[in-house]
Amino acid sequence: MIAQRVLSGLSALLLATGVVQGVRGGWIHAKAGLAQVLLHRSWERTQSGGVGVKPWPWADTWPVARLTLPGGGDHIVLAGATGRNLAFAPGHLDGSSEPGGGGTCVIAGHRDTHFSDIDSLEKGQTVVLEDKQGRSRSYRVVKTAVVEERDTWVITENDGPTLVLVTCWPLDSPTAGGSQRFVVWAEADPPVWSDTGG
Repeated sequence: MIAQRVLSGLSALLLATGVVQGVRGGWIHAKAGLAQVLLHRSWERTQSGGVGVKPWPWADTWPVARLTLPGGGDHIVLAGATGRNLAFAPGHLDGSSEPGGGGTCVIAGHRDTHFSDIDSLEKGQTVVLEDKQGRSRSYRVVKTAVVEERDTWVITENDGPTLVLVTCWPLDSPTAGGSQRFVVWAEADPPVWSDTGG
């Protein structure tokens, strides 16, 4: 009789734990989906002339560009490549050229979300970056490499407008962080912006 009560109690505890975990998992996915809706709305308001339009009232970031990768990856890029920002979208590295500038623009993203298939980019493929004014610039991938985190030469200025995409490596690592980065270099092609009309 006591064993049956213990088993019943354990079963109830396991069921309750499963329900709690299921609700938590559902909440995370719902929150992520809502964040993407709010990011796209903020981007639309930014392109309509808004300055520093936050996706939600307590945000300390705002959209600065839209990045389109081959295969349909379409990402709003946030100001600042902090861990908090990267949880929602790729981030523009402070100190690198602004999207739309003529130098080296660096965008970082998490390996297990927005940049999860970045290693499939190949030399010659096109990446498109759209700025806040609705102008698009195509970049042609020129090389990819795995480098050490301390190798800051990867983000130095290049001869012309360059887009550098960075994420942690290896992409399938079971733990976050690590000392290696996967880097994609893409050069402006053509070297002028085209108006996409928003």
